[in-house]
Amino acid sequence: MTDSSQHSADETPHKPSKGIYVLPNLFTLAALFGGFYSIVMAMNDRFEMAAIGVFCAMVLDSLDGRVARMTNTQSAFGEQMDSLADMVSFGAAPALISYEWALKGIGRWGWVAAFVYCACAALRLARFNVNTAVVDRRFFQGLPSPAAAALVMGFIWLMNDMGYSGADVVVVHLCYVFICRLDDGDQCTVL
Repeated sequence: MTDSSQHSADETPHKPSKGIYVLPNLFTLAALFGGFYSIVMAMNDRFEMAAIGVFCAMVLDSLDGRVARMTNTQSAFGEQMDSLADMVSFGAAPALISYEWALKGIGRWGWVAAFVYCACAALRLARFNVNTAVVDRRFFQGLPSPAAAALVMGFIWLMNDMGYSGADVVVVHLCYVFICRLDDGDQCTVL
C-alpha cells in the first residue's frame, strides 16, 4: 500500500453510528408530545398548562435541528418528522385550544374559525417544505408556525391569568367590532 492511498483512506469522513440519529428525533418526539399534552390539558379546561405545553414544544422544536446539525445527523426522515410534529404542536394544538377556550360557544362558526387556523398552518408548513431549495432560508415567507402559535397561546395564557374566559373576550371583541368604523381601511375609530 502506498502512502497516497493510505492518506486518502484516512481522510474519508466518519459516518456517525446509527444510534446517534435517534438523538435529534427524540427532541422532535418530545416537541410532538408537548403539542399533544397541550390538547389534552385544554380538553380538561387547564388552559395555562396547555399554553405551557405549546411553549415547551417551541423550545424543543428549536433544539432538534441544532442537535442534528451539531451531530451531523440530518436526514430526510428527521425533516419530515419535524414538519409533522410542527403541524400538531403549532397548527392543530393552538386551533383546538382556541376552540375549547373561546370558540366552542359560537357553534359552527367556532369550529370553522379553528379549522381555518389549522389549515393555514398546514399550508404554511407545506409551502416551507416545498420551497426549501428555491427560497433563501434567511428570509421567511409569512409568519412561521411557531410564532403564530406563540401569539395565539400567549394571548390565551394572558387572558386566562387575568381572569377572562374565552367567551368574555369574544363578546367584548364583537361589541367593539359592532361600534367600530374603519377609516381608510387601516384605522378603527369608535362611533
